[in-house]
Amino acid sequence: MTHLAGIDIGGTKIAVCLGKPKEDSTGIEIVGKKQFPTPATAESAIRSLTEALDELLQPYGHAAPDAIGISCGGPLDSKAGLILSPPNLPGWDRIPIVSAFRKIYGVPVQLQNDANACALAEWRWGAGRGCQNMVFLTFGTGMGAGLILDGRLYAGTNDMAGEVGHMRMEADGPIGYGKAGSFEGFCSGAGIALLARTMASKALAAGNPPAFCPSEADLSGITALAVAEAARSGNALALEVFTVVGKQLGRGLAVLVDLLNPERIVIGSIYARQQSLLEPIVRDTLGREALRPSLSVCRVVPAGLGEQIGDYASLSVAWQALN
Repeated sequence: MTHLAGIDIGGTKIAVCLGKPKEDSTGIEIVGKKQFPTPATAESAIRSLTEALDELLQPYGHAAPDAIGISCGGPLDSKAGLILSPPNLPGWDRIPIVSAFRKIYGVPVQLQNDANACALAEWRWGAGRGCQNMVFLTFGTGMGAGLILDGRLYAGTNDMAGEVGHMRMEADGPIGYGKAGSFEGFCSGAGIALLARTMASKALAAGNPPAFCPSEADLSGITALAVAEAARSGNALALEVFTVVGKQLGRGLAVLVDLLNPERIVIGSIYARQQSLLEPIVRDTLGREALRPSLSVCRVVPAGLGEQIGDYASLSVAWQALN
């Protein structure tokens, strides 16, 4: 094996990277990357990605990589290699992305949704390495899961396995995944901001403006990051927001522990950045909610691949395409 190519397709940016397996077989080294704003059409995106990949390959004298992995937000049909109108990619309707790159390069090409791709990466090279049963949670702009069960990726009947963000946690609450009170509503960047706005609005009405929102004019500008910074500074309302988030995260994890009996749950993005705020609350809730024998064999850990997880995710799909 010489080089693997990874393509990460998002609503605002797309990237292509080139990876080379390390000599000791412990991981993969990223040897080149190009990133740019997402073009208006799928056709122009494929053309731009092809040109960028050709440039990355040129110093190595290769016309093609050994395999190509594509990570993209759903919905999609990984078996047919189709991108099926993701909400963040308007106009990308039934795009045959796999056949397009297979035709150009003549190598194995595979497509996975971003949560599954991240699960593969963390399982192969990150915090889930060595596990037979692992759950990866995105916990970023949204909340989704990638499932490694019995040593292989489980995607479900039509690629919809792992949509944990749609689970109902409360009868009402912040809206996420189109549902008020959902797991994504409480445990995502957008959801945390919505929850904080609701709580800050009540505090303002009571004459107790929080530090992260001194006036009503500031409500629309509340972000999860601003609330986290206020919580770490000891702001009472911000800490209350993260207490709610931590409890709901713990309850959601308890469902996964009881249902899937994993040995590891790896959580990315916000959990990895705000572990000190969330971990004590999550552990306490898990201890009360989950089955003791199942919880005793499961560790909850932050993602290990850091801010480059998107690159490793697409490369892990390329790796899988060869096997």
